[in-house]
Amino acid sequence: MSYAQEDIKPYGATGAKSEAVTRMFDSIAPTYDRLNRYMSWHIDSSWRRKALLPLKEQHPKKLLDIATGTADLAILAARMLQPESVVGADLSEGMMAVGRKKVSAAGLDGIISFAREDCLALSYPDGSFDAVISAFGIRNFQDLDKGLAEICRVLRKGGIFACVEDTMPVRFPMKQLFTFYSRQLIPLWGRLVSGDKGAYEYLDKTIEAFPQGEEMVRALRKAGFERAEFRRMTFGICTRYIAIK
Repeated sequence: MSYAQEDIKPYGATGAKSEAVTRMFDSIAPTYDRLNRYMSWHIDSSWRRKALLPLKEQHPKKLLDIATGTADLAILAARMLQPESVVGADLSEGMMAVGRKKVSAAGLDGIISFAREDCLALSYPDGSFDAVISAFGIRNFQDLDKGLAEICRVLRKGGIFACVEDTMPVRFPMKQLFTFYSRQLIPLWGRLVSGDKGAYEYLDKTIEAFPQGEEMVRALRKAGFERAEFRRMTFGICTRYIAIK
């Protein structure tokens, strides 16, 4: 299965998408958190919390936060789930540098660690983690099928993958309103706050191209998960996916 977002690269870059995405996130890392709050009207924290709720009954001990970015989800997981360890994996050293400062300020250095990892070729053995989590990161994978298969591989049998992603609403009038918002206002805010309009034009394009709902569930099943489901949130501008290996 081929997905359109695999051909979308920031700044019209040529060559490997992963390299261009890494450069982009390194560039916008200092302002990324502030822009996230603006663009989601401060609802993004609630979406992360809802992504983690299904894991509470499972009491996972070892977690992997894939495409951890500035570690918001990793920090929330450490507090909500009280695991033994959380590994935040990402290609962007700039984003993880911000995350390390936040983890240290939260007093969670003993629980959360960071690793520069290619999410399409993780260095961990099969079945290394009880749960894998992600927030607003997997749509940047160069090869979604390969990335999901890697996530499934490093999960133990019965382990859970939980993620949230920005998505396009499917109903009138939210679909039309969100299209205007994402195409016009998000790049404008990106330019004003980060000085990088191109990065946020890219992020908008990935939202539109990313497989959603039933299509994403099919991709998760293809990757090796036995069960998968989704739930649209906030009029469909964000979707939570839960998959069981």
